[in-house]
Amino acid sequence: MALEKFYYDNKIVRNFAFATIFWGVIGMLVGLLLACQLFAPQLNLELPWLSFGRLRPVHTNAVIFAFVGNAIFAGIYYSLQRLLKARLFNDLLGKIHFWGWQLIIVAAAITLFLGYSTSKEYAELEWPIDIAITLIWVVFGINMIGTILRRREKHLYVAIWFYLATWVTVAVLHIVNSIEIPVSMWKSYSVYAGVQDALVQWWYGHNAVAFFLTTPVLGLMYYFLPKAANRPVFSYRLSIIHFWALIFLYIWAGPHHLLYTALPDWAQTLGTIFSIMLIAPSWGGMINGLLTLRGAWDRVRENPILKFMVVAITAYGMATLEGPLLSIKSLNAIAHYTDWIPAHVHVGTLGWNGFMIFAVMYWMIPRIFDTKMYSVKLMNTHFWIGTLGIIFWTLPMYFAGFMQSLMWKEFAPDGTLMYGNFLETVTQILPMYMLRALGGAMYISGLFILVYNIYKTVQTGKLIANEAAEAPAMEKVYKKHRGEHWHRWIERRPLQLTLWSTVVILIGGVMEIVPMIKSEDNVPKIESVRPYTALELEGRDLYIREGCNSCHSQMVRPFRSETERYGEYSKAGEFVFDHPFLWGSKRTGPDLHRIGGKYPHSWHYNHMDVPESMSPGSIMPPYPWLIEDDLDITHTQAKLEAMVALGVPYTEQEVANVENDMAIQAGEIAAELNKDPNIEVKGSEEIIAMIAYLQRLGTDIKTANK
Repeated sequence: MALEKFYYDNKIVRNFAFATIFWGVIGMLVGLLLACQLFAPQLNLELPWLSFGRLRPVHTNAVIFAFVGNAIFAGIYYSLQRLLKARLFNDLLGKIHFWGWQLIIVAAAITLFLGYSTSKEYAELEWPIDIAITLIWVVFGINMIGTILRRREKHLYVAIWFYLATWVTVAVLHIVNSIEIPVSMWKSYSVYAGVQDALVQWWYGHNAVAFFLTTPVLGLMYYFLPKAANRPVFSYRLSIIHFWALIFLYIWAGPHHLLYTALPDWAQTLGTIFSIMLIAPSWGGMINGLLTLRGAWDRVRENPILKFMVVAITAYGMATLEGPLLSIKSLNAIAHYTDWIPAHVHVGTLGWNGFMIFAVMYWMIPRIFDTKMYSVKLMNTHFWIGTLGIIFWTLPMYFAGFMQSLMWKEFAPDGTLMYGNFLETVTQILPMYMLRALGGAMYISGLFILVYNIYKTVQTGKLIANEAAEAPAMEKVYKKHRGEHWHRWIERRPLQLTLWSTVVILIGGVMEIVPMIKSEDNVPKIESVRPYTALELEGRDLYIREGCNSCHSQMVRPFRSETERYGEYSKAGEFVFDHPFLWGSKRTGPDLHRIGGKYPHSWHYNHMDVPESMSPGSIMPPYPWLIEDDLDITHTQAKLEAMVALGVPYTEQEVANVENDMAIQAGEIAAELNKDPNIEVKGSEEIIAMIAYLQRLGTDIKTANK
């Protein structure tokens, strides 16, 4: 059979690989600054764009979508061409994809620094950027599927199954979770409210981890691990089970992030059941990866790339066991809202994602530059310092999480909380925060070693922009081989494979989300719950802008320790006008759902200005700009109109008289503040709106506030 000559496009691979390294450095340095701010709050520098609340989403978005995202695209474009024996479908689409993705990252960083945020975890970007992400994702899909359709290999290798499922599922997750009503260029409100919004967000949030940080990296594992080990994948049958079971079960597991909240029990139970079942396919993938190295352990000792991969796969196994275990209610009651959760997440991100990406970079870059790695010794140094960094990052945080939970729940012999002052539970874990920062510094030091090693490697080689290759044309009529596995049928049909992957991932989403949104019985109404006033709504938007939900929850769970500390547990009906929900996922500070009326206005004013003046030893950053800057009410009326469109029952009079009503409420708060001889306000400052919102929280129902 005659061979056809063609060329692999290595330029697009190089671009994404270099972007991976660049954004990895930026994202992790921001993460290190955040880690230091938690024990040295003076590092916030009293600058809005360097405050913890604004920096945290910059870090998470940079690491997830810039570092891991660019690495995924680099690895997919490199492996896809070679698995299919075809050049990428369209060079121009590749360029649009690359530059479009980098512009999205830059726009994300700028807008998040400026405080333009939806507050939704891993989905904080506002609607114009959401649209841009959708368009670039479509470009990526066209380029990938177009390449598959022009392939010279009949069967699609397992890595490609994971690539296709990733593309389909991320598209569905992003579109469903990003449905919002724009108010202005950089402000929108989620169409979902309260409990429904929480369910949709964590259906997205959990599966963003599953289908952006896991399935595409599994695809890279299935390609690069056998290549680096020079051995075939351990089990073809196990890879089939791994793929289909994983994408079916993962999509159901989101509600395990909302155990003991106001989410209905049936949804919580579904999340728990499917999370536990996830252990089987996840560990199936881990076993398939590790056993691929059977008989090659001598090479692992010698080859730092394989060392990175072994630790990465092991971290994947640890994280995918721990996640289901944390979905068991008794364990979740201990771990949720504590530093245990960041430790769990970073086993996956630092170990699984980071180390697999480092291995891929070390394997791929020398080959596209037709050279060898500059220094194997530096690769080994990177491996060991990175491994120690992971240990120093995660172990102190596991310890801190246990300590937090035990202190939160401990009662004195007289029946009162042993640590009634929440701040006591924070100051005790500051040494662990310092160790965490040390671990982060070590991990980043390893990344700098990679940067130097790659730089020196690239200097010794030259990019093979168009790498020559040849392969026979794909046979037009496929003849089934005797004894061929039944799964080969669908592997030969990429469109059917994509379609069935879509059906499989939609089942769980439809079964959980549709009943929750359609049935009003899931959210019992509370007669006394009323919409926020215009001033309170503006204050809520300031709360979102400053990222307060990064450190404070608004969900009192039905535990005696929480009702004693905060007041009556939270009810689903209290959140019906919350677009978006603000339940939070971490308590660096206390829960705020019952904060309304607990302190005088002056306490909140001074606390936002100089936190330590009200809470000695506090690690909360100051917010002097809230006191200095006047509230922008340009879009307030449009905000109320958007809320009306979402079903919030504002009257026509309330919408029409918004400025007058705001002035009256602001004047009352200002008058109360000005009674303090150390405070002088006009009534137009942002702090007035923030106080209005905080004083409203949890006051719609009668509670035993504490």
